[in-house]
Amino acid sequence: MTEVRVRFAPSPTGFLHVGGLRTALFNFLFARHHNGKFILRIEDTDRSREVAGAVDNIKLTLEQFGLKWDEGPLLQSERLSIYREHIEKLLVKGAAYKCYCSPERIEDLKKQAELQKIPYRYDKHCLKNPGSGEQFVIRQNVSEEGTTEFEDEIHGKIRVENRLLDDGILVKSDGWPVYNFANVVDDHLMHITHVIRGEEFIPSTPKHIMLYAAFGWDAPKFVHLPLLLDKKRQKLSKRGGDVAVKDYLEKGYLPEAILNFIAFLGWNPKSEREFYSLDELVAGFDLKKVNKSGAVFDVEKLNWFNAHYLKLKSPEERAKIMIPEKILKEIPAKVLEIAGLLEPGRHGKNEGIEEQTAYFLRLPEYEQALLRWKDGTDEEIRKNLELAKSLIMKLEKVDKDSIQNVFFEGIGSGDKGKMLWPLRVALSGLQASPSPFEIIAAFLVFEDGRQRIAERIDKALAKL
Repeated sequence: MTEVRVRFAPSPTGFLHVGGLRTALFNFLFARHHNGKFILRIEDTDRSREVAGAVDNIKLTLEQFGLKWDEGPLLQSERLSIYREHIEKLLVKGAAYKCYCSPERIEDLKKQAELQKIPYRYDKHCLKNPGSGEQFVIRQNVSEEGTTEFEDEIHGKIRVENRLLDDGILVKSDGWPVYNFANVVDDHLMHITHVIRGEEFIPSTPKHIMLYAAFGWDAPKFVHLPLLLDKKRQKLSKRGGDVAVKDYLEKGYLPEAILNFIAFLGWNPKSEREFYSLDELVAGFDLKKVNKSGAVFDVEKLNWFNAHYLKLKSPEERAKIMIPEKILKEIPAKVLEIAGLLEPGRHGKNEGIEEQTAYFLRLPEYEQALLRWKDGTDEEIRKNLELAKSLIMKLEKVDKDSIQNVFFEGIGSGDKGKMLWPLRVALSGLQASPSPFEIIAAFLVFEDGRQRIAERIDKALAKL
């Protein structure tokens, strides 16, 4: 059997996005499942759109997710002599031709097509009337007759009438090849057996098929993955929010959670299992289980995966993931754990964490009115805060449950809210925070914890 060889071929026009990661993952899984090769190729021929640092980001991101390539990264910018050699072969065969049309003429053709409400298609003017000059592009000579068809491993047989296809540019006026040409040459020379990419490339594939035929090469098998959609079932884009993988990692989403989530975008293992390691994904991957319809990128589902994987981490590991380093330098992970701030939630990096932890380090600021529980009087608040302070100073056991038992005994049958609400506000200064028992237990991790508590209660008393 022929060795399976696949490639992930991103363009460095930005940092790797979630759709690109999904394409890379499916290529990797297919290669590893069949003991084949996973090749990384950087399609950097569009120099005007290249983003500084994008190549390094692509490599780093793949490494962070364990998608190690077997060959590469191969840069198309280093293969220009190869493309020049092959475009000459197409020119000789008449499968390509030089076009000297000015940008103004092309723009006029596009306007005419728009007025007629038909798709733009170059009119082969320079094929019928060869021109001359120093500035020209090289176009593919697409047959105007018949049809081109291919078998897609996911979508089945696809047939296109050739008259609907445009004589697209293969080489720009600066001598650099475009994607539609360079990818065909490279896929053949790199012995790619399966081209696994997004379905947005389906319209270009018939022209790729024609190029393979013009060179006398066998085409690889084509696998076009379903689109990633937002909740409105529109194509996922930057306008709809974060799409760069880097953004999610910086927010504290775990690579294993993202990978598990991404794997289910278009692939259905036909199992009730939800959680897979990379090795388990390799073992179970099958192109026959890839869906045709678009896959919705549901952040709530990603949050659910992330919470699962966060629960598997120790509090110390969780703190490093969820809490900014500058906070961890001042507040021990144990404090954050007791205060309930390391619970796996909707996000990795806890949004608003600075406000939620500031009261451990400095006296909180708040309005006096926040201390009031329902219709409680200032005198009741004062009395209850003084009692709370007294109970805290006498605590022997400092775990949350023991603290709660001491307080409930001290309050007796009275309105618990009248003591606990002003106490919680006095300690945190927040409208919403962990329970006062969690806050007290967290404070008592510090050597001077009782002093910090007393300062905060005294400040509340002073407000009264």
